[in-house]
Amino acid sequence: MTSLTLPHQDGSLEHYRLTGTPIERPQTPPTFNRIAYAAAHVVSDPLRDLDPWGNPAIDWGATMAFRHHLWSLGFKIAEAMDTAQRGMGLAWPGAQELIRRSLADARQVPGADLACGAGTDHLAPTDARSLDDVIAAYEEQVGFVEGEGGRAIMMASRALARVARSADDYRHVYGRILGQTRHKVVLHWLGDMFDPQLRGYWGSEDFDQALDTVLSIIEANRDKVEGIKISLLDNAREVALRNRLPDGVLCFTGDDFNYAELIEGDGTKFSHALLGIFDAVAPSASKALAALAKSDLATFRGVIEPTVPLSRKIFEAPTQYYKAGVVFLAWLNGHQRHFTMPAGMQSARGALHYADIFRLADRANVLDRPELAAQRMQSLLSTFGVEQSA
Repeated sequence: MTSLTLPHQDGSLEHYRLTGTPIERPQTPPTFNRIAYAAAHVVSDPLRDLDPWGNPAIDWGATMAFRHHLWSLGFKIAEAMDTAQRGMGLAWPGAQELIRRSLADARQVPGADLACGAGTDHLAPTDARSLDDVIAAYEEQVGFVEGEGGRAIMMASRALARVARSADDYRHVYGRILGQTRHKVVLHWLGDMFDPQLRGYWGSEDFDQALDTVLSIIEANRDKVEGIKISLLDNAREVALRNRLPDGVLCFTGDDFNYAELIEGDGTKFSHALLGIFDAVAPSASKALAALAKSDLATFRGVIEPTVPLSRKIFEAPTQYYKAGVVFLAWLNGHQRHFTMPAGMQSARGALHYADIFRLADRANVLDRPELAAQRMQSLLSTFGVEQSA
């Protein structure tokens, strides 16, 4: 049985034995009764990375192979989103290349589907002087996505949060963009725990006022809105939004703390999913969603609920650094040959955080190749001065 030495918060060391069982893979991509987008990460290329903070090199082979892994498990992909380090390592030129490549690969894979993040991140918030600047930035990115044959996820805008002075400013900007799109768009409500620069989005820090504003935008443009992803890490607020959406407009949970119960629903309504944690726990989420589609709630709960404590650890405050935990698990599971990230983001978390993720991943049966995971964890801990027993 595989074992290694792991540190604890109190400074002690533990001889830890792995007990998890890898989740089996489906022979063919399963069918779900929920729309399930996995927001996917990018893989850096440290051997070509001359400027990891300014212009990081991307390992396109490994990055695209991971998308094929997600498609094989039945997921749609939310491409070039914050999980791919948009605004935190992946700039717009890199996102454009990622979108081009993913759309091209999807055309070669039967049943593969994706939607692509379109925002304003090429416009520095401090350079935005007016709403027209924000509109022009959105037009460029949404136009690029649709010009490449893709569908857009309209990402929340730091520039808009900076220059907007009222809820009407949000209505104006979103109305202008949605009025131009060729295809239906998924809106994106990202809380300030994910990005502090988005505080007061929709024109208010009061949830009820913000909710009224976003619902008015959706109602005015309902023929252009497929749904809205809400990432506030508060299940009551998501249910409040879900209960008030117009018929035909979908709620996509982005709640990486409470996704299991929100996807299952309350017997009347449920949430679809657009989640960063699905990148890290894809085999488990795939098996659970396939069981849910067969009304097998026992299997759904038994498989997905153990992943929730793991997700809460990965997304703990400062939440915006969750990408480090996602990529850490991709490395442990053999999807990339190293644990480095664009902008050196792997340094955003420390040894104790990674040790906790390792334990929780094992308990949730998320470690696909336990021996490899243990070897890689040992090599990482050695860099932190944690010696392993002979």
